[in-house]
Amino acid sequence: MDKSAIIEKTINIINKLPNRKAEEISDFADFLLMKYEENLLKDGIAELVEQSKAYDFLDEDEITYSVSDIKIKYGNEER
Repeated sequence: MDKSAIIEKTINIINKLPNRKAEEISDFADFLLMKYEENLLKDGIAELVEQSKAYDFLDEDEITYSVSDIKIKYGNEER
């Protein structure tokens, strides 16, 4: 079903409902739109962060510590 058919079907259903139920549908549509816009914003921010070079220095950081630097190894003690 295409979008215009869905809209027409929904309008026909809403027209058959009492006002209070129509308001509930309107509130739900507002909620869905808000969640959709939040997801668009979140995805846009994630894409900007991914494209950003702000954290590139983390990829270039060499390992400063090795296993030999560990003084106490928990869970491997001999008893």
